[in-house]
Amino acid sequence: MKKLWEKLRGRKIGRTGRLVLMILALYALFVLAVTLVVDGRHVRFYMTQPQEITAAYGEEFTDPGCYAVTAGRLFGEGGRRLRLSVRGEVDTSKLGSYEIEYSAHWLFQEYSTRRTVTVVDKTPPEITLEYTEGYAPSWFTGYEEEGFTALDNCDGDLTAKVEKKVLGDRIEYTVTDSSGNTASVERRPNYTVTAPVISLIGGTELQIYAGPSFADPGYSAADSLGNDLTGYVQVSGEVCPYLAGEYELNYCITNKLGETVSAVRTVTVLPAPLPETVEPDEKTIYLTFDDGPGPYTDDLLDLLQAYNVKATFFVTCLNEKYQDMVGRAANEGHSIGVHTASHNYRAIYAGEDAFFQDFNAVEEMIKEQTGAYPSLCRFPGGSSNTVSSFNPGIMTRLAKAVTDMGYQYFDWNVSSGDAGETTDTDQVAANIINGCTGRKASVVLQHDIKDYSVAAVEQVINWGLSNGYTFRPLDLTSPGAHHRIAN
Repeated sequence: MKKLWEKLRGRKIGRTGRLVLMILALYALFVLAVTLVVDGRHVRFYMTQPQEITAAYGEEFTDPGCYAVTAGRLFGEGGRRLRLSVRGEVDTSKLGSYEIEYSAHWLFQEYSTRRTVTVVDKTPPEITLEYTEGYAPSWFTGYEEEGFTALDNCDGDLTAKVEKKVLGDRIEYTVTDSSGNTASVERRPNYTVTAPVISLIGGTELQIYAGPSFADPGYSAADSLGNDLTGYVQVSGEVCPYLAGEYELNYCITNKLGETVSAVRTVTVLPAPLPETVEPDEKTIYLTFDDGPGPYTDDLLDLLQAYNVKATFFVTCLNEKYQDMVGRAANEGHSIGVHTASHNYRAIYAGEDAFFQDFNAVEEMIKEQTGAYPSLCRFPGGSSNTVSSFNPGIMTRLAKAVTDMGYQYFDWNVSSGDAGETTDTDQVAANIINGCTGRKASVVLQHDIKDYSVAAVEQVINWGLSNGYTFRPLDLTSPGAHHRIAN
């Protein structure tokens, strides 16, 4: 165009030629005006992929690119493809969003557009299970972890965040990384050890006579590898040793999988055999003393020894400093029986367990002092007492229980009156003498913790010996002089 213009300038043209040139110039200006003003020609960008895309963490990123062309409202595309400049980088080693800018120049103007690239982690962690050669979990302890690791391409070591669940015979390991990618694997242990065996010493069927206490003969447990599991055995069930009947004890071991091995022992409590009561052939007085030993027991024993008379003592634990008198009495041929440890009616008659807890305390004291357990007892207040009426039926149950245990319980048929308002020695002696008169077997109630009652004993002995009476201690064959149980 430039060269053509120079040629034209070098030539002489006429008026008509200049007019033509002017017309051409005006046309060119018109076309340019239409293009720029009317058509509104500008630059348009085209993305080969969406404007917002993602890139994988740690992987090489390749820009999908775009292109730009000129375009107008009247003539559509009709333009030319422009050269692009690209700015911005995507770092796939770091999570986050990045921008790539594309720009082009047209008619002294710069046009641009942007693409957003978000680097994301789509790779789940990897859990690796460790295995120990020849390892097999025991039946009881269950699976002992062999080890595992969890690694993530982004977060690194996630071992500490692994969740482990025991699901029956399999174990599930699960971990989730910070991007929400979850990995899960499972392990199926090989349980080769068989369930343990519980062995009951004394057998599964056991018979005992009623008594104050029950001692389990024992048990053992071991698995097929010979491991001693006895300490893991749980025992449930109860045996009431003082009440005849059939009881069940359950011995079991439960492993971590919830599986249980058990053994059952049946314990039959039999009533202890009692000899038949024998009525004495001759007139007999059984002197009995309750609530001791006490400060007057020693003098009483001296008196009985002087007359070679044997008596019966139903003792308590109330006066500890005099308990050696129990041993002396037994050594000198007197009978020793259980009365009560506390003599607290409200406490001992609250229930069978409360009664026998108190009862056993006296037994143990007697055993300590004499070397043997007793076989005689007397209920506080007697079997006909009304002080236990707050617990209906308690005396009926206790009378059966002590009998089942092999005890003979004794009431009395002659009262000295020393437990009531009688405090005169002569009156105490008169009460005893009057009660024994005409009676073949007399069980006399006295209390050796009362001095006026102890002082009356010599009168009673002298009267009895003078009138053909024999003095004897109680034993299992003696008449019990049982009262009618009121409760």
